Amino acid sequence: VARAARTGRNPQTGKAIKIAAKTNGKFTPGKALKDLHPKPVKAAAKTPAKKK
Repeated sequence: VARAARTGRNPQTGKAIKIAAKTNGKFTPGKALKDLHPKPVKAAAKTPAKKK
């Protein structure tokens, strides 16, 4: 995942600093991990609450 250059802040001094562009890795679960976790069940549609 490519991340653009940006301006950040030094939390100790509050001074603005430049943060260089960089590339980070992206986690993609493999088949073994997917098999360990059950597939999510779709939630039922929400019904409005009854008024008293």
